[in-house]
Amino acid sequence: MPTLHWIGKDKVINHHQDVPFRLLDHQYGALADGTRTTAPTGSGNQIIHGDNLEALKALLPQYEGRVKCIYIDPPYNTGNEGWVYNDNVNDPKLKKWLSQVVGKEGEDLSRHDKWLCMIYPRLKLLHKLLAEDGAIFISIDDNEQASLKLVLDEIFGPGNFIANIIWQKRTSPDARKNLGPAHDYIVAYAKKKALFKMNLVELSGERAKAYKNPDNDPRGPWASVDMSGQTGHATENQFYAIPAPTGKFLKPTKGRCWAMAEDTFLGLIADKRVWFGAKGTARPRQKKFLSETEGVTVWTWWPNSEVSHNQEASKELTGIFGEAGEFDTPKPTKLLRRILQLATDKDSIVLDSFAGSGTTAHAVLKLNQQDGGNRKFILTEMEDYAEHITAERVKRVMQGYGGQPGTGGSFDYLTLGEPVFTDGGELNERAGLPGLRQYIYYAETKQALPPLAEAEADNAAFLARHDDTAYYFHYEPDAVTTLNHDFLATMRTRAGQYIIYADNCLLPAEFLTQHGIIFKKIPRDISRF
Repeated sequence: MPTLHWIGKDKVINHHQDVPFRLLDHQYGALADGTRTTAPTGSGNQIIHGDNLEALKALLPQYEGRVKCIYIDPPYNTGNEGWVYNDNVNDPKLKKWLSQVVGKEGEDLSRHDKWLCMIYPRLKLLHKLLAEDGAIFISIDDNEQASLKLVLDEIFGPGNFIANIIWQKRTSPDARKNLGPAHDYIVAYAKKKALFKMNLVELSGERAKAYKNPDNDPRGPWASVDMSGQTGHATENQFYAIPAPTGKFLKPTKGRCWAMAEDTFLGLIADKRVWFGAKGTARPRQKKFLSETEGVTVWTWWPNSEVSHNQEASKELTGIFGEAGEFDTPKPTKLLRRILQLATDKDSIVLDSFAGSGTTAHAVLKLNQQDGGNRKFILTEMEDYAEHITAERVKRVMQGYGGQPGTGGSFDYLTLGEPVFTDGGELNERAGLPGLRQYIYYAETKQALPPLAEAEADNAAFLARHDDTAYYFHYEPDAVTTLNHDFLATMRTRAGQYIIYADNCLLPAEFLTQHGIIFKKIPRDISRF
């Protein structure tokens, strides 16, 4: 398999493991009526303000392997500094990150090297978050499309490539260029292609226009398909004559056969599902009614007549805010809706870690409104506009704007909090006990910590029971904790095995083995991920 090499790759290939694990701090909940709540909404919808690399790491305890659909619109690396994403990757935050992670080599990187150093660890974490039957869709243009494809082959595997979709993003040529770019790419990969199921989508655009009703059939508009086929694998019962409206009997043309058995063909004629043309003299074609069409498969060419374009997306933002603002090439809601229709069911979790103006959340809320779904969105955005544009757009979509009815719904706005570990490797007391408990349980089980109610029947150190193992985190910020007989006497949960974290242990190794107890010393034995 071809692989891609660039300056700094050796420094970032496993960098996702070194990213500090930070907790998420809840700032407020937003309800559809405009109310802010101090307590979490419980909606499952989240907008996180902070570096998306650290935000993705923070999402692992609750969402690893659970996200059905990921869409990202990362910087295209065009070399243009004139817009909000600072597209030549010379953003001060990125330059600082490169100096810390890549070191002095980072001073010699081309903008393509920098872009690859930026995107690689983020894709590694996105791969972890994606469900086994999920898929990722990435918008990109010619600047990095070829490099992105090779990186995705390396992380996801070439066998999990789904498609390289062409999206017609413009409606008119760019007069400033001899050969104006009219399209972007959307590169799609599955976590495990064998498990990923692509949905059908509703007819739209030019394909919907093919459905007409020239004979005023009461069943509504229809399109027609040929009723003959090549003779290569035909059987004897596919060669026969059928009656036309003129009374004439028609046989397949030379080298062709009918595509079905005679009794099936005659049944379609009786049900008026065969079209012989307005005069009744044309070769027969079968009528396929729009009303009976559950959906269609999608081509890899997405014209703007079906999924809209950048100009329409700018109008959407203007309708919400009164102006498009800093976003020169936002993505239209219809484009994201198409992706959601293809790759989600009604209960899917959808993630966008380059949230921008919040189009992904807008599309999720609109699609839920239309089909009664309960999809959840998680957005991460590192720029300062995360609250006054990204979150504000979602609020207005929920409430309604410019004559558009509100979708309803709610979300929680969060920021990145304290890291779990200090620079010296100790537990960070400022992270708070609830966050530390969540981290320990996830580090052990790769599962989210269950609600506190389950732990109330045991002592304060009890986390939960999983796969016949009971987990305890015996920790106090201002005191040394000890695993001894007094602590064992407070435990109430029965299990085949016990994993207990504490500062010290006074119980003999033989006793621990005899009773199925594994002692783990704080912080030495706490896993880092």
